[in-house]
Amino acid sequence: IPAVSLYLKPHARVWIPDADDVWRSAELTKDYKPGDTALYLQLEDGTTFEYKLDPATMNLPHLRNPDILVGENDLTALSYLHEPAVLHNLKVRFIDSKLIYTYCGIVLVAINPYENLPIYGTDIINAYSGQNMGDMDPHIFAVAEEAYKQMARDERNQSIIVSGESGAGKTVSAKYAMRYFATVSGSASEANVEEKVLASNPIVEAIGNAKTTRNDNSSRFGKYIEIGFDKRYRIIGANMRTYLLEKSRVVFQADDERNYHIFYQLCASAHLPEFKALKLGSAGDFYYTSQGRSPVIDGVDDDKEMCTTRNAFTLLGINKSYQMGVFRVLASILHLGNVEVKDHDADSSTILPSNSHLNIFCKLMGVAYQDMSQWLCHRKLKTATETYIKPLSKLQAVNARDALAKHIYAKLFSWIVEHVNQALQSSIKQHSFIGVLDIYGFETFEMNSFEQFCINYANEKLQQQFNMHVFKLEQEEYMKEQIPWTLIDFYDNQPCINLIEAKMGILDLLDEECKMPKGTDDTWAQKLYNTHLKTCPLFEKPRLSNKAFIVQHFADKVEYQCEGFLEKNKDTVNEEQIHVLKGSKFDLLVELFQDEDKATSPSGASSGGRTRLSIRPEHTLRGQANKEHKKTVSLQFRNSLQLLMETLNVTTPHYVRCIKPNDFKFPYIFDQLRACGVLETIRISAAGFPSRWTYQEFFSRYRVLMKQKDVLPEKKLTCKNLLEKLVKDEDKYQFGKTKIFFRAGQVAYLEKLRADKLRAACIRIQKTIRCWLARKKYLRMRAAAINIQRHVRGYQARCLANFLRCTRAAIIIQKYQRMFVERRRYKQQQAAALIIQCILRAYMARQHYQGLLREHKAVIIQKFVRGWLVRQWYKCTLAAIVHLQSCVRRMRAKRELKKLKIEARSVEHFKKLNIGMENKIMQLQRKVDEQHKENKAIAERLAGLESSHAAESERLRSEVARLRSVEVEARNNANRIIFLLEELEALRTEKSVMEEWAETYRDEMEQLVAELKDQNILLKSEKDDLNQLIQEQSQQMAEKMQRVLKEETRQLENELNEERSRYQNLLSEHLRLEERYDDLKEQMSLTLNVPKDGHVRTDFARGSNESECAYGSVLAESEEDITKTTLDMSVVFNLQKKVAELEHEKQLLEDDLECREEQFQRARARVRATRLGIPLMFSSHTLFLGQGRQDLESENKRLKHELNQMRQLLMEDTTTVAMGTAMPGGPAYKLLLDQLNLANEELEVRKEEVLILRSQLVSQKEAMQHKVKAQALLYTEGTQKTKDAGDMTQAYMGLKESNSHFSNTFLLWIPAHLFHPPPRLLEAQMQAQKRNHENEIEVLHGELQSLKEENNRQQQLLAQNLQLPPEARIEASLQHEITRLTHENLVSEMHTDYPGGYPKYRLLVLQRVVDLMEQVEQQDKAVRKLRKQLKVFAKKFCEMGGGSQAESISPGQQAEEAIQPVNIPRKEKDFQGMLEYKKEDEQKLVKYLILELKPRGVAVNVIPGLPAYILFMCLRYADYTNNDQKVRILLTSIINSIKKILKKGGDDFETVSFWLSNTCRFLHCLKQYSGEESFMKHNTPKQNEHCLSNFDLTEYRQVLSDLAIQIYQQLIRCMENILQPMIVSGMLEHETIQGMSGVKPTGLRKRTSSIAEEGTYTLDLILRQLTAFHSTMCQHGTDPELIKQVVKQQFYVIGAVTLNNLLLRKDMCSWSKGMQIRYNVSQLEEWLRDKNLMTCGAKETLEPLIQAAQLLQVKKKTDEDAEAICSMCHALSTAQIVKVLNLYTPMNEFEERVSIAFIRTIQARLRDRKESLQLLMDTKMIFPVTFPFNPSSLSLDTIQIPSSLNLGFLIPV
Repeated sequence: IPAVSLYLKPHARVWIPDADDVWRSAELTKDYKPGDTALYLQLEDGTTFEYKLDPATMNLPHLRNPDILVGENDLTALSYLHEPAVLHNLKVRFIDSKLIYTYCGIVLVAINPYENLPIYGTDIINAYSGQNMGDMDPHIFAVAEEAYKQMARDERNQSIIVSGESGAGKTVSAKYAMRYFATVSGSASEANVEEKVLASNPIVEAIGNAKTTRNDNSSRFGKYIEIGFDKRYRIIGANMRTYLLEKSRVVFQADDERNYHIFYQLCASAHLPEFKALKLGSAGDFYYTSQGRSPVIDGVDDDKEMCTTRNAFTLLGINKSYQMGVFRVLASILHLGNVEVKDHDADSSTILPSNSHLNIFCKLMGVAYQDMSQWLCHRKLKTATETYIKPLSKLQAVNARDALAKHIYAKLFSWIVEHVNQALQSSIKQHSFIGVLDIYGFETFEMNSFEQFCINYANEKLQQQFNMHVFKLEQEEYMKEQIPWTLIDFYDNQPCINLIEAKMGILDLLDEECKMPKGTDDTWAQKLYNTHLKTCPLFEKPRLSNKAFIVQHFADKVEYQCEGFLEKNKDTVNEEQIHVLKGSKFDLLVELFQDEDKATSPSGASSGGRTRLSIRPEHTLRGQANKEHKKTVSLQFRNSLQLLMETLNVTTPHYVRCIKPNDFKFPYIFDQLRACGVLETIRISAAGFPSRWTYQEFFSRYRVLMKQKDVLPEKKLTCKNLLEKLVKDEDKYQFGKTKIFFRAGQVAYLEKLRADKLRAACIRIQKTIRCWLARKKYLRMRAAAINIQRHVRGYQARCLANFLRCTRAAIIIQKYQRMFVERRRYKQQQAAALIIQCILRAYMARQHYQGLLREHKAVIIQKFVRGWLVRQWYKCTLAAIVHLQSCVRRMRAKRELKKLKIEARSVEHFKKLNIGMENKIMQLQRKVDEQHKENKAIAERLAGLESSHAAESERLRSEVARLRSVEVEARNNANRIIFLLEELEALRTEKSVMEEWAETYRDEMEQLVAELKDQNILLKSEKDDLNQLIQEQSQQMAEKMQRVLKEETRQLENELNEERSRYQNLLSEHLRLEERYDDLKEQMSLTLNVPKDGHVRTDFARGSNESECAYGSVLAESEEDITKTTLDMSVVFNLQKKVAELEHEKQLLEDDLECREEQFQRARARVRATRLGIPLMFSSHTLFLGQGRQDLESENKRLKHELNQMRQLLMEDTTTVAMGTAMPGGPAYKLLLDQLNLANEELEVRKEEVLILRSQLVSQKEAMQHKVKAQALLYTEGTQKTKDAGDMTQAYMGLKESNSHFSNTFLLWIPAHLFHPPPRLLEAQMQAQKRNHENEIEVLHGELQSLKEENNRQQQLLAQNLQLPPEARIEASLQHEITRLTHENLVSEMHTDYPGGYPKYRLLVLQRVVDLMEQVEQQDKAVRKLRKQLKVFAKKFCEMGGGSQAESISPGQQAEEAIQPVNIPRKEKDFQGMLEYKKEDEQKLVKYLILELKPRGVAVNVIPGLPAYILFMCLRYADYTNNDQKVRILLTSIINSIKKILKKGGDDFETVSFWLSNTCRFLHCLKQYSGEESFMKHNTPKQNEHCLSNFDLTEYRQVLSDLAIQIYQQLIRCMENILQPMIVSGMLEHETIQGMSGVKPTGLRKRTSSIAEEGTYTLDLILRQLTAFHSTMCQHGTDPELIKQVVKQQFYVIGAVTLNNLLLRKDMCSWSKGMQIRYNVSQLEEWLRDKNLMTCGAKETLEPLIQAAQLLQVKKKTDEDAEAICSMCHALSTAQIVKVLNLYTPMNEFEERVSIAFIRTIQARLRDRKESLQLLMDTKMIFPVTFPFNPSSLSLDTIQIPSSLNLGFLIPV
């Protein structure tokens, strides 16, 4: 197909060059015709213009790829592989979809997002682990997984080559690749090698990374890290090679750049005490760290980074002294940079003697100040005969100082790398390795120098290696597909490499010029021009420069400036300075400069780029060191690069190309205008057949182009026929064995044909649909019109008939109506005329009257109006006259005032004033005269008064004389009167005060009463309001309390589930460690054959955690022989330590779980009490008993803990003794261990006896309650508490006594320095002995009396029993003995006065009961044996004719024999549901019933759970015989055997399901027949008789529950292993609805095909597998609740795996795939309905997947759509919703992509959600399992044992 035909397509889109944006998209507005000189285009902004074609070439612009191909994971899937297409695809993925990774053939293109992304977590690593590279979206983990997989599959070393410019993210990509290896592989030892490998990154980044203008953490060197693996492909170590260290950064930094991070970290930590001696300050104080003027990086704390670096040093084994040595060297470099050199004269320089920085440098480096200052300013020149010391100028001295600093740093860098490699080395032999190369990509700047030349030279070598690798892959692909192999014309960069490294090449001429004494950069440039300018087309000379040259590299032309090439290539250092440093007293410095050969990297193949490398074979002699030292930098780099290429050539390479999107480090800004060398990665593929389709994919995609007759059974032939019709040029495609190969552009042409065909089909469908709709509408309208016409015509006919009838009737009516109307009209007119006349006449009279009245009123109005007018005129005139008068008077007053003012200022005025004053004086004078007259009259009167006064005075004198006589009496009464007056005055005052207070009080009280009345009224109203408010609040509080209780209940349930989950995860980890420990032990046993006797732990009735230790980890102390030699046991000890830690954590979790369960139960009780209105009450009696029991158990646990401590101390002590006597297996050790076991057994026996006594006490109390019920009512609750407390105290003291006996016995065998008896134990012993001595005499008296009574009673019973038959005698004696013992127990129970002797007495009674039970058992066995013999004898007797002899006996003889006493056989007892077995048959029982039992046969032929029933019946017999050892051994064997069979067949679902069912049934039996009332509610009376009677196996139930949890988790893992390969294929890839989705073009990274191929999994297979799981569990009798939990877990795994793959696969996020997923989910829901499992919660686990499928199908345009999505997707996190929207991919041109604005709207609406940031669901999560009690309705005595089980040795009892 000619390419021109693609331009004939209407509205074809092209890329045109642009000066600013490089490329712009445009659309043809006019069809192109061959021969046209211009194209008429329209840009995206709507502007149109004419694009002129080059008349010379007539090359058309690049075509755009169809939108359906834009955004693909692989660039090779694009039909057009040119620069604008590649850039556009990368931009769409990076900006629109937020995807930073893209495949480009075999290369992974990574764009730096400049922000942290949540795509590198452990969940993402697990998602990519084990996946094919094309099956998931591009990711660095996919490349790492491919390398890891190929290493394991092909047994070939791998390399990951990470390249890119500075700031592109190379270091981060390499770091994530190493993290992936460390996570998926783990380490081969307990040394955590993977942590060390990752810990090397902070060190290398600190000493080799720096801030640049392009990157805050730029690697200034290249490195190649080899990660070593063992044969099991686990990390065992690593090795690092370094290349091209940028030493010049140590002494110079450009603006806005920094030196290496380690210097700033050191300055930030200068305040630490250990760094005080380094004399450091801030980074701005040193010349080497302040040149860039940017000492701080935003978001980076150098102090914290220093701590990280030091921790990494420590983790890698570099001790503190070496670390401080490194820091001393670094600090000395900083101080060296501050050494100031001064001019001495024009050609010499000097350093002042008191230079502080040089002094510090010399002290830190341990060298002499004088020597260093001398050789910093001088150098030594040697000739053949003499040696000269030449002074250096200031510039030369500064350069020498900087060269020394760079050399020291390079040495230190190499030393650190060497020690890091030593720390990462392993003693285990390396089987293979994966190398990670982090090196510069191709670089070109405005000014390019020696560094860029070396970098680009390395990239040329890597590009050549890449071309060869791709060429090889292409050749292999073509040969595999059997396509004729033709040479592909591709760019080979060997000429460019020859230009650089060949003889007389650029580097060769550079080295030659460096050897010349007077060689300069200019002379070297001239040599280059003369040698290569005319001979090599890849070498050019700039037009305007004679000091530069241009090299045509594979990626671009680069202009290099020759200035500085020679100096950088020589990299000279003053030898005398090196000699001074070698003579240092500083050990580390001497080690650095001891041998120049050792300064290179440890592999001997690399070093810092500008250091002096020593690349030479290992057999190089030491004498050649000086020659090696003189190698130039270019030669060293060339040699190291050659070794690197040799390494890469023997490995399988994988390529990662990092791209920097912008120069400003902005997140998600893509300003990259060039393809950054990406096109070079696909040149070879693009030159051949870049597009490749399998026949199935091609058939599915382009089936629309075929006709039905063209479809043949063989798809390959069908595809061939179609292509031959569509593409006439056979060179455009090739048919391979399994694929079709297309040239570039052919896929776009096929997509055009497909789109045209679909468009035509759509138009045809639209035409047909529209025609059908229009015809349907027309027919509907026609039928409606006919129907309307019919009804209208009928209506019209009816109307006509009605009209005729109405017309006739109307004529008759009209006749009479007209007559009536006319007559009525006449009468109306007559009456109207009369009325009108009457009215008219009255109207005229009224009008006349009204006229007269108006005239009269008008006259009156005129009168008043005229008067009012005259008065108004008068008032106005009067007002005017008054106004005029006032104005005149005012004018006159003003004049008068003015005159008065003038006069007031004159003398006359004052005179007038004085005249007035004289008048006033005269008036006053007259008043004075009048006053004198009055005074005179008064004086006369006074004289008359004086005369009268004299007479009166005489009279008064006489009166005074009389009064003096009375004075005596007055004087006597004076005091009394005064006192009384004072008292009266006081009383008056008090009265007045009281009256005032009373008045005030009365007023206050009246006011207070008034206020109180007001307040009372107010309070009443408030009371009413408050009552109403309280009622409302009470209702609200009740509702709130209910909500709070519900919330607390839900929270407690969640916490309980979390604790269960943690506990069950801990159990699984415990099981894994046990299995690993068992494997190690088996390996040791296979390796060594030195047997040693072990011992078995026989602990009984321990706590749940100790039981787990005793029975769950019997592997550690089993009866099997284990080998112990001088072999290193560190691994075993570490595992034992981990097991102990896990057991401790398990105990903590169990305690926490119990507490939370109690809280949960209490919360539920509170809820019920709140709802029922019943207050919560607690029984003090129950609490008292519980406290006593807890004390008993705590004492027991304490003693066990002390026992474990003794064992541990014993083991520690034995390790310190001599190997011959104290090693495990020695005589002393065995003797001590035997005594320990005996003491342990005695402790357990005593404990069991106490527990049995407690159980018998309870049973006897119940019996006493029935017998003395009337008396029991008289006792109060306090008495009962005292009695129970006494019983508990007796049992407790008995246990303490037994424990004290054990302690005393055991202490005899423990050294005094190993164990000190605790004071609490000694105190308990003393108290027990004291009580025993006090009560001993009273107990003996009581026993003597009871023995006398017993003796009498036994004599009576003996006399009675002698009269019975022998068999009856035994049973009767046994019954009497039991009765007697019961009576003694009851009597002893009442003896509360003997608390000390009572436990001993009970032990004697117990021993007698056991003896009697053994006698009964022996008698039963003898009876059975005799019965069997009797049957045999009877049969033989019958055969020998015994019957005839019996008939010949006379009746008399029979009567006589009947009278004689004979042994009459008793009738056999009924089957009691027990199975008797012998001790030697226990192994057979376990073997036949557990180890060799086939689940499939048992599940079909017998009842479900039969093994559990049989084992429990055997356990009942052991309990019935009161044989604790038998119970213990049986339970231990059962648990260990189940674990063994599960370990052996753990991958078999039927086996795991079978034993999960039986373990749960056995656990239910232990509960159902335990005798606890809570478990006996559903039992029948017969089942209650089968309850256990002697032993409490509560703690064993916990052990079995833990075992069931482990089996459940193993069952889930087994199902996951079966379902995991099916889920993705069946739920996502397989087309359940055929034709819903087509396959888009894929690139070189072919995805696993999912289109109806044989061997692929479908949804039907998943459903069939689920049905098989369900039927198997039902067949095994698994509890229904447990089946629901299993199904819920299955559906969670299906939903999580499907959703995770959907989130990581862009090709699956489409509308059609959403339809497929919803259909698949509906099928799963239908399966749940068929199995009646809709209530198990499985459907809810699929909710995230359902919502993701709905999200793919809903509209995604408007704000309403965004609101609907936010409300719909509540089960999805924000990250998941945004990820699905970003990944949404149209499968056809008719679909639309999701806009960025819509995604931002979604993010804004979901910003307030509080949720986890994790993207993927945890597929390893297992819901916590519970085992609800499920009692069996099957009675044990009805169970029959089939003979197929080979259990004939079991005897029913």
